[in-house]
Amino acid sequence: MNELGELTFAQEDGRPPAELAARHTPGEYGVSLLAARFVKGVHFSGTVRQNLILFPLSQIRVDCQLADRRKAHETTTGNLAICPAGIDCSGEGAGSIDIVLIAVSQAQLAIAAAEDFVPYAKLRERFAHPDVDLLGVARKLQEESAAGCPNGPLRWNELSIGFVIALLERHGCDPGSRPVGMLDHVTLRRVRDYMNDHLDEPMNITTLAKVSSRSPFHFTRMFARSVGITPYQYVVRLRLQRALQLIREGRMGLAHVAATTGFADHAHMSRWFRRVYGVSPSRVVAEFRR
Repeated sequence: MNELGELTFAQEDGRPPAELAARHTPGEYGVSLLAARFVKGVHFSGTVRQNLILFPLSQIRVDCQLADRRKAHETTTGNLAICPAGIDCSGEGAGSIDIVLIAVSQAQLAIAAAEDFVPYAKLRERFAHPDVDLLGVARKLQEESAAGCPNGPLRWNELSIGFVIALLERHGCDPGSRPVGMLDHVTLRRVRDYMNDHLDEPMNITTLAKVSSRSPFHFTRMFARSVGITPYQYVVRLRLQRALQLIREGRMGLAHVAATTGFADHAHMSRWFRRVYGVSPSRVVAEFRR
């Protein structure tokens, strides 16, 4: 999992653990999963580039560190540990254990926060916090991955998005004040509503900046800091969501769907579908006709 950053894993003999399942969400931003088995010992250390959520699936005693905090405890199935992006973490334990690791990009966290208006995309540090429900979603992701995603990339995307939203709702941290250089949620909602109302029209930064009551330069920078992606990338995301909804409804052809959602043509929409969802629109149509 290169997405984890400078984080290394080893079992008692110094070798990497056995990989049980692995999967990365198609697209530029997303969720990665690694299920692994450590034999007779577990060691990990480094600095994580993404938000790391760890679910132990058996019981051993571990000594963990997150930044400058340390804790020795017994792992318990149904608990989780969270290492937010950018901090140092390490762990040492004796015994065999299976774990599920899920990495969430900071951009994906910011997108989910903006779409559900959760107070900013920041997670709490956790050593051993009970959350059986979130483990249930993680196990569904693990099962899909281990089986080779038989239900298709869209099912993986839906499960991973549901995981991220639940993660923010349960373990998000409100910083108490809006960080400097970010848009407030009232403005974000106004901009997003405008985007949704005009998806079938050309959309430029000047117009979006006026909606936010800011200059084009400041709007572009503040939007990217708030949501984790550029205004253009976010508009494309909204267009894809609308296109997927229309395809599922099955009342119009793909060319009509592309025109209705603001893509230049069917080919343009198809390129973005493959890039973000890892599947073509025609395959989505075929799956829903089964």
